[in-house]
Amino acid sequence: MISRVHPRGRRVAGLLRYLYGPGRREEHRNPRLVAAWDGAGDLQSLEPRITAAGKRDFRRLVTLLEEPVRRIERPPKRYVWHTSMRLAPEDRARTFSDETWGHMAREMLREIGVATPADDEGLRWVVVRHGDDHVHIVATLVREDGRISWLRNDYPRTVAATYDVARRYGLRRAVAPADRTAHRRPSAAELNKSARRGRRETPRDELRRRVRMAVAGAATETEFFDRVRGAGLLLRLRNSTTASGQVTGYAVALPADLTADGMPVYYGGGKLAADLALPKLRRRWASPASTDVPPVGRAERTAALADAARVTRAAADEIRQTAYADPARAQAAALAASDLLTALAYTVEGDRRGNLTRVAETFDKAARDIRGRVVGHTGRSYELRAMSRLVVLMGRVSGDGDMLAALALMMDLARLADALEHLRHAQRRLHQAQAARSAAAALRELADRPGMPAGSSLTPTPATGPSMATPRRTDLSR
Repeated sequence: MISRVHPRGRRVAGLLRYLYGPGRREEHRNPRLVAAWDGAGDLQSLEPRITAAGKRDFRRLVTLLEEPVRRIERPPKRYVWHTSMRLAPEDRARTFSDETWGHMAREMLREIGVATPADDEGLRWVVVRHGDDHVHIVATLVREDGRISWLRNDYPRTVAATYDVARRYGLRRAVAPADRTAHRRPSAAELNKSARRGRRETPRDELRRRVRMAVAGAATETEFFDRVRGAGLLLRLRNSTTASGQVTGYAVALPADLTADGMPVYYGGGKLAADLALPKLRRRWASPASTDVPPVGRAERTAALADAARVTRAAADEIRQTAYADPARAQAAALAASDLLTALAYTVEGDRRGNLTRVAETFDKAARDIRGRVVGHTGRSYELRAMSRLVVLMGRVSGDGDMLAALALMMDLARLADALEHLRHAQRRLHQAQAARSAAAALRELADRPGMPAGSSLTPTPATGPSMATPRRTDLSR
């Protein structure tokens, strides 16, 4: 089952005439009311009657729906709320009665706050059915007590409520509730520019990847800035306008990404990803990680990877144990584990975007919190971040011993991804649960690859990726 929230309107009468009319392709058959607000009375009395001329008279129903709107002095300009609920194609063979459709719509409306008990002077709404597989819901956004209900964030709330209804009725859940963790998508202009220049990824995506590698290997703000410059990126710091010498933000650019005037195109950290804004990075670095560079050799590198695997196993156990009791603690470990996998990808593949780097990006989607939120540190997250930085300091994998240790760490990170999937299911963040499952499967596939030569990269021969020649336009209507 899926819901669609339509643009808000100004006229109840026009919408009802369309819903009771033939439709654009004669798809509206036998339109009728199947539910209405508490206190509306009998549905038969609300049903628009057919006049002697063979047309429906909507005046009484429109008057009842608009009555709270007409009573206030300054009603909202667009007070008509319209959504539809539709069965997934796999469920359209099932036939539900009008009463069942009315119950499903009422349950969804109750979850998002449109339907209220009879003793609550809430909104007025009706459910119209004119087909076997869907219904339409029309509501006016002024409560009977005169207050306006703005129904903010109505789309994600409606999707989540519809998902719950589908689960209770054994229907296919076509769209999982939004988890509000996705990065900002590149604009059509960015995609077109990258396609013209033959780039496999947009500057925004490349900068995000490189900045994450710098974050994974840094213990302090100064070290982070040094690593960004060392990666060949242009760095611009933003200073406070009130406190002299205080840095409040940063922006990065690729030297080859220029405007028509030859100026670099800078992206602020928060524009790359919500959790890469400088204040949130500072919360990550609030750890006692040592800034001393240890002696580096193959034996030390192997030992460091083995230590990281040990800490990863302990973190996986902790995430499973705290998924329900202390999800914030589990979240701290998951975000720090994302840095460790990013560091491992850099150690094995360097700056090239190979398979392991792609897995790290998928794992990052599963690990990040809502709106880039960074939770407080725990002892386990301190350990993971220390291991992340140590792995970066150890340098590139170069022989059989450290490659085998890297593969063993991948297997332990796959087990941690399994635990992360368990956490996201507990939180009902199903997009992230799917990302964790994909990351775990990909890590096992890479670690089990037979005949991996010593010191080899996991980067395959470049294959044709998603084309940027025909970018999709981003829907800015919501």
